[in-house]
Amino acid sequence: MRILFITSNRLGDAVLSTGLLAHLVERHPGAALTIACGPLPAPLFRAVPGLERLIPLPKRSFARHWIALWAACVGTRWDLVVDLRNSAVGRLVPARRRAFHARAGRPMHKVEEIGAVLGLSPPPSPRLWLDAAAGAEADRLLGGLGSPFLAIGPTANWLGKEWPADRFARLARRLTDPDGLLPGAPVAVFAAPPERERARPVIEALGNRALDLTGRTDPMAAAACLARAALYVGNDSGLMHIAAAVGTPTLGLFGPGYPETYGPWGPRARAVTGTVPRDELLRRLEADRDARDLMDGISVERVEDAARALVPEVAAG
Repeated sequence: MRILFITSNRLGDAVLSTGLLAHLVERHPGAALTIACGPLPAPLFRAVPGLERLIPLPKRSFARHWIALWAACVGTRWDLVVDLRNSAVGRLVPARRRAFHARAGRPMHKVEEIGAVLGLSPPPSPRLWLDAAAGAEADRLLGGLGSPFLAIGPTANWLGKEWPADRFARLARRLTDPDGLLPGAPVAVFAAPPERERARPVIEALGNRALDLTGRTDPMAAAACLARAALYVGNDSGLMHIAAAVGTPTLGLFGPGYPETYGPWGPRARAVTGTVPRDELLRRLEADRDARDLMDGISVERVEDAARALVPEVAAG
């Protein structure tokens, strides 16, 4: 059986689609999978069982990336095409069966929306397949950390989604102080390469407590590192979804975003919102696209309380 799975070019959306992919792997053992996705999330799919071909799909002008994907796939008779991009490619390649993503008719989480593509309710949770190379890279990057560590993601792809750096630093210190939730724990700081400078104030404020992993990991290596963390706290980002998908207790911080649609998914994941109503945040955003006060309603105490509630809850099963 040959399956073509077309998923997102965005990291977070690609991670959220992995539950549906895992369902296909389990439902069709021995199937040969071809996965098309954006270049950034592509490493996350390299260890998927049954993977025959991984096609990174960088955007090209005049939609030439879709033409290239069609050319790569049209020569195969597919038993199943699952197209989460709702593209022409999914319709134009030969296939016995096709399934397309469509916007939900009612509000639901993205994971539920993706599961509905194959009529799955409840939807399968996102999951990642970590290979030996990712484990070895995590060993190298973490430097043999023997104790549980706190992982934080203080950046995002948009400034308006970033909790203030000084609050991240204060939170990390409080969680790792002698009377904190993770006393004496190191703090691993993650950020994408273009966001390294925005994470620097947090690293500098933490001093020798911080392990700087900013810009040093691809998504698969980051996943292998995060799988070993005792807790992850970060802004609404692809990294947040990776942490939740590998089963790490995860807190996602949301200002003007929509946690009911894009919050971290899973029994060990929670979204933390602030005290400022969303309508007010959206009004500020409309007045100033570069507004930097959209996350100010989330206090350090609010996030610390959420962490203290989440981690014992996870330990209790």
